[in-house]
Amino acid sequence: MSSGSSVAGDTSSEVAIEAPARDPRVCPICEGARFVRVTADPEDPRFGRPVPCECATREDPAQRRARLVRYSRLGALTRLTFNTLVKRGRTNDPALQSRYAEAVVIAERFASHPEGWLVLTGPHGAGKTHLAAAIANRVIERGHAALFLTVADLLDHLRSSYGEDAEIEYDELLEQMRSAPVLVLDDLDAYAETPWAREKFFQVVSHRFNAALPTVFTTAKSPGDADARIAARLTDPGLAQVIEVCGESAPRYLAIGAMTRDRVAAFTFEHFDPDGLNLDATQRASLRGAFLKARDWAESPEGWFVLMGGTGCGKTHLAAAIANARLAAGDRVAFVNVPDLLDALRPGREGDAVVLLQTIREVPLLILDDLGAQKSTPWAEEKLYQLLNHRHLARLHTVVTTNQGLGEMEPRIASRLADSDVSRLQEISAPDYRTVGRREFVARAPSEAAPPPPSRSRAPRTPRGREG
Repeated sequence: MSSGSSVAGDTSSEVAIEAPARDPRVCPICEGARFVRVTADPEDPRFGRPVPCECATREDPAQRRARLVRYSRLGALTRLTFNTLVKRGRTNDPALQSRYAEAVVIAERFASHPEGWLVLTGPHGAGKTHLAAAIANRVIERGHAALFLTVADLLDHLRSSYGEDAEIEYDELLEQMRSAPVLVLDDLDAYAETPWAREKFFQVVSHRFNAALPTVFTTAKSPGDADARIAARLTDPGLAQVIEVCGESAPRYLAIGAMTRDRVAAFTFEHFDPDGLNLDATQRASLRGAFLKARDWAESPEGWFVLMGGTGCGKTHLAAAIANARLAAGDRVAFVNVPDLLDALRPGREGDAVVLLQTIREVPLLILDDLGAQKSTPWAEEKLYQLLNHRHLARLHTVVTTNQGLGEMEPRIASRLADSDVSRLQEISAPDYRTVGRREFVARAPSEAAPPPPSRSRAPRTPRGREG
């Protein structure tokens, strides 16, 4: 019998070809990855989202932090935290200080609850990398994994993984970058040096876009100037939030529609008549109640303030009065007419639309006037939902006027407006001031002299003092 033969019952040859014993230090559930996928079903909304493995939750906190820091590849950037940055930037321009402070607030909010994409754009030296590293460090402080890479380093790592002596094989490294629970990619401008680099980078970005994995990008250029495939994802309003860290001073007041700064100045609380004209007791109480609550909210804004009522009952005047009060207090305000907004966002104006939508998503006070007057289409409802849902989640000060009841609205929008934890609803039952007392006028003969139109507002006749 040859030495290579075996006899019945002899299992030595089988033992010799068995796979090596598993390292007992490696978790059999996640195989050392420290996180697992919730589901493998691509139809499940949780598909692709990582959660900590059981082995990670049982880990000693000090050991876990040390491991997360090693995984993060932050290196010396562990020193760049929210505690070490200058919260209002290093400029002496008060407007730029305010803008940088807003960017810090948004970055901290993202770090506490990573969701979607955050794109930090601005010139070199504006503080983008510090903010991005601070996000990664805050995620680690909370006990979660974050991977920080410059785009140039990402591509270098992928190239080196092709070598026979590579520390990590290509497939493993690519999967790590594609599936990191939070990925921070610094200096996006460095990615497009070769067709190979563009394609590999796009694979990472496309996977994270499709899985909606939390990702932070920094770029000195406008996101819209990137490769078309990348730009479309970086500026997608349903997932990405673009923040300009530094640049030209943002205007204190933005108008979309007819309510220009000069026009809005005429609509003040002093020019509003809370007793109305020819109103019954119920209508007068409704109007006065809305006036008092709007004035109180303007003095100390909290959450949302929603004014509901028919056309011409005074909603727009009260909203504009709130705008004047907050402008006087130093706030940035956007006064947006909903039909005009949707016209500005219509398909075919993608570049301008992205900038506009990002601006009003983050403005400290947004007044959304005439909700319900727009032509209702699935596209329009989706755009409005994206805007309102973002501000609802971020608890950003918002005033809404509408002539619709909650039951007439798109259900997702109605749900946000009705949330008592965020929103204060105020209904006005007063009629249109333009038609009050005009029945007698309409019934008169054409030869009879017409009385002057009544006014329920003490605002100048131009612009008319009561709108909405």
